[in-house]
Amino acid sequence: MCQPDVVSDAVSAPPVCILGLGLIGGSLLRAAVASGRDGFGWNRSAPTVGAARADGFDADTDLVAVLRRAQTARALIVVAVPMPAVDETLAAIAEHAPDCPVTDVVSVKAEVAAAVARHGLQDRFVGGHPMAGTNESGWEAGDAEMFRDAVWVVSADDGVDPQVWSQVARLALDCGSVVVPAESVEHDAAAARISHLPHVLAEALALSGAAGGDLALGLAAGSFRDGTRVAGSAPALVRAMCEGNRDALLTALDETLDVLTRARAELADRGTLAGLVEPGFEARRRYEDRERWTITGIEPGTEHWRERLRDAGRRGGVLRP
Repeated sequence: MCQPDVVSDAVSAPPVCILGLGLIGGSLLRAAVASGRDGFGWNRSAPTVGAARADGFDADTDLVAVLRRAQTARALIVVAVPMPAVDETLAAIAEHAPDCPVTDVVSVKAEVAAAVARHGLQDRFVGGHPMAGTNESGWEAGDAEMFRDAVWVVSADDGVDPQVWSQVARLALDCGSVVVPAESVEHDAAAARISHLPHVLAEALALSGAAGGDLALGLAAGSFRDGTRVAGSAPALVRAMCEGNRDALLTALDETLDVLTRARAELADRGTLAGLVEPGFEARRRYEDRERWTITGIEPGTEHWRERLRDAGRRGGVLRP
């Protein structure tokens, strides 16, 4: 480990119980088992469970049985269901596995944290969000290498338990990710800009291309392909993700509409897009030139550890495997 004083090798690695075996949950079960951890999972769909079993993984459709097993093993439960199913999943955890540490991989954090509190699980919960995925879905699209070198946000909210936080961070590191500590509301504001807004813009760009008819689509090449890639994601999943972060996404949308309105006026009045293209080029370079540094010297449970981790995350700090 590069940062033994942040998440040491002594941090317990309990079994992992993953609820939801779609693209992310299925990839996580594969990655956790590949890292040497014990892992088992649940999915509502019998075909999905059958496919997971056929691939040699421990999976079941009986949620109560899976949660009782998790309770007995004190497993780390990972909620990997779509946002509309989070509430009923948490209710089942509260009833059948109330003593287990819990995390999630949902793309919004504040709404999940609020649901966790409603079910009385906040003392055992630490949110998570691996910034990884594809425009495909389902167990078959999963990949044990999905999280390799990806950013995995681990929520450092006020009140989170240091032992649970360390267990969640340990899972992310075991899957090959780098961990960015962040506060839930700050995460959601950032995710609206770099994840949810791109989905909205991809959908709009796809519509624009289609409106041009077969000629436009026949001429489309790399820029259209790359710009619309995530428009190929399952619509229900995109809606759940974006609508679950409504307020932050509205702010990002308003700002982007202002940028586009000014660009249109500049093009119409002066025949140039300089006010958009040059700053956009520099913003892209800032993204490409960013540097991460390794967080050290912060031990969960010590004074102001959450605040110090959040500050490090804001400044580009990460925990590394």
